[in-house]
Amino acid sequence: ALAVKFAERQRSHHCLLVKEHQVREGADTAHPPRRTLFVLNVPPYCGPDSLSRLFSRCGHVQSVDICDKPGPGEKKDKLASKFFDQKTLKGFQVAYVVFRKPAAVQAAKALSQEGPLLISTESHPVKTGISKWIASYEAAIVDPKELKAEVDAYMQDYDKKVAEEEAKAALEEGVPDEEGWVKVTRKGRKPGLPRTEAANLRVLEREKQKRARKELLNFYAWQHRETKREHIAQLRKKFEEDKQRIALMRAQRKFRPY
Repeated sequence: ALAVKFAERQRSHHCLLVKEHQVREGADTAHPPRRTLFVLNVPPYCGPDSLSRLFSRCGHVQSVDICDKPGPGEKKDKLASKFFDQKTLKGFQVAYVVFRKPAAVQAAKALSQEGPLLISTESHPVKTGISKWIASYEAAIVDPKELKAEVDAYMQDYDKKVAEEEAKAALEEGVPDEEGWVKVTRKGRKPGLPRTEAANLRVLEREKQKRARKELLNFYAWQHRETKREHIAQLRKKFEEDKQRIALMRAQRKFRPY
């Protein structure tokens, strides 16, 4: 248990629970064993910069990863956007502090024998109250030029990716695979002509009429029973007609030499 205080004027302290992060070899690629310190009970006001400053006295801090709950970590790509995919964590969290050398983890565990560490100092103050709200509001304001530039860059990458996929599909079209099978697509030899507005209206009207007939057919239970009864009567009538036609065909096929 590592005692920390928000500021010097506070009387009570908060406890961070620290231990060496131990996992199976290769199970956690983002937090290497023997160099990662697992920290529990991290308060909301203690961010990555504060944790990095607290544990920098033990050794060089390579990275600090704060999560809402512990779990297997994987190497995360750097966020491509500062406007999207921003997740705000609330409440107490867990953190993974990765050092450059394994000896720093043991030094960090030995900090529990010292006095409470300060999170907010004069040289590195942590914003709270109105100043924090103002900073959060100012950070939430989006610059239209930066947003437009980022969206344009994303769309260019997307168009490039689509063009590469289409070119790859065109090269593979009609080429048999290893087992001799040829992939068949919905694209025909002659693409259909684009529909005019009048043709689209006619298609929509036919679909509307078909849907109306389908909805009104057998709407009531008695209509459903009458339809079944009529269908059975038609089947019986057709059966009798077929019997008469078969009997007539048999009579005509009799051998009459004279």
